[in-house]
Amino acid sequence: MKPRHVPFYTLVLGLCMAAAAPAQESGTIRKLKESNTITLASREVSIPINYLGDNQVPVGYGIDICLHVVEHLKKKLNLPNLKVAYSPVNSTNRMPLLANGTTDIQCASDGNLEERWKQISFSNSYFMSGMKYLAKKSAHLASIEDLKGKTVVSTAGTLNLKLLYDFNEKMKLGMKILSSTDHAEGFLMVETGRADAFALDDVLLASLIASSKDPAGYALSKADFGPPLPYGPMIRKEDPEFKRLVDEATAELYASPKMKVLYDKWFMKPIPPKGINMNLPMSDALAKTLARPTDTFDLAKYPK
Repeated sequence: MKPRHVPFYTLVLGLCMAAAAPAQESGTIRKLKESNTITLASREVSIPINYLGDNQVPVGYGIDICLHVVEHLKKKLNLPNLKVAYSPVNSTNRMPLLANGTTDIQCASDGNLEERWKQISFSNSYFMSGMKYLAKKSAHLASIEDLKGKTVVSTAGTLNLKLLYDFNEKMKLGMKILSSTDHAEGFLMVETGRADAFALDDVLLASLIASSKDPAGYALSKADFGPPLPYGPMIRKEDPEFKRLVDEATAELYASPKMKVLYDKWFMKPIPPKGINMNLPMSDALAKTLARPTDTFDLAKYPK
């Protein structure tokens, strides 16, 4: 019997399909299917976006967005029993732990910066935050110029710390700059007098003031150190199929009425565990960003 000749185009098509199939199962998707578990990165004090609530369970605006992504993945990947696990991270190890597979996605106070795309990727932005500072009202630090010669702290591993150094040099303020291990320590340093001010994202500073022992004793600066920065879900690099699903899930959520309900839940109403209220209405910049979902780091491409 003569060997059956397979048409060349059929052979090429078969090889292409065989090569493409594993790509759909590579990276994060294959990890989810093999373990039947997705691991969300959790923070301790990034209130109200990603923090520990009652019984030390991770909660927040970002956690709810991540959980919406999980429900989307369950449907699209046919994993109805996909379990959710949490892994604690901080400002310095959040990206390495995502890159090495310890976590699969993080929805927290993570600025979408061009330099960070070298290590990880971002999905569609869900918050726009400005960099401000908090101080005791009794210190009378009303303007950034008032920080001249003062001791100012920011959290290690954040863009805020880098910007603070850059701003100090550019404005020749002569500030003594310190770094804290986390946001709670930064606030404590102001509370105990070891620092005059704490520079960080405005939403995080507002939450620290609202949850403090004496909210009326602190003030948040009106001036920003720079333009607002987008926050978005962080995922691993070079995993286009997983990113496509996360982008799909977030865009769907942002365009739905659920998003305003979700925002109001965490920024306009009392939140656990202490019932504090951020009283932070959605900004025009965020409303426009949610209406036109984007994952870009380029601020020039955000709707004005």
